[in-house]
Amino acid sequence: MSGPVLVIELAQPVPGISIQRLRDLLVRSSSHFEEKRVGEYDLNIHAESLGIADTGGLDGRRPVMVSLMGPGVGDEDIFEAEHADEVDQEPLIGFTPTHAVDVIAFCNRPVDHLVTALLTAAVIDVIGGIANAELLEDQVPIVAGLPGIVATMTDPATMTDPWPAAYGSAQFLRAWARQPGFRLLK
Repeated sequence: MSGPVLVIELAQPVPGISIQRLRDLLVRSSSHFEEKRVGEYDLNIHAESLGIADTGGLDGRRPVMVSLMGPGVGDEDIFEAEHADEVDQEPLIGFTPTHAVDVIAFCNRPVDHLVTALLTAAVIDVIGGIANAELLEDQVPIVAGLPGIVATMTDPATMTDPWPAAYGSAQFLRAWARQPGFRLLK
């Protein structure tokens, strides 16, 4: 996978009705939609459906995967592996994640970073959760003052990943995506 990735941390399993609303959102927003299993979708998202007018001269259809994971829905091993090295997230975000959603772009152009952030925000609007975004060092001061930020991991002594991270709401992702030169860490 060559593009940016965002993770949505969830405090509990996603109810079936919310998974259906997520599926409906993705179908409406896509030119191609394939359901691999309940909660895992390959799609070509229309950048315009997320409010992105400038696609940098590229086709506005961007390949993305959205994958709900955790006990009872699939990819339990991936969920466990992704969270094995995490610090205790409860003091940071108010809960210990039981499930997660990965939003993964398959391309790495500036428009793909915007699509990933804004699609993740739209998914949060439907199912809830908190976005976990790895940051470049120079992004730390940019995101620190944005609305919707829940917590940051910027102290090298307490970080488990080699990069700082920010946890935030859909509002945070939308505010960050409006910043000049916006880019996600892969």
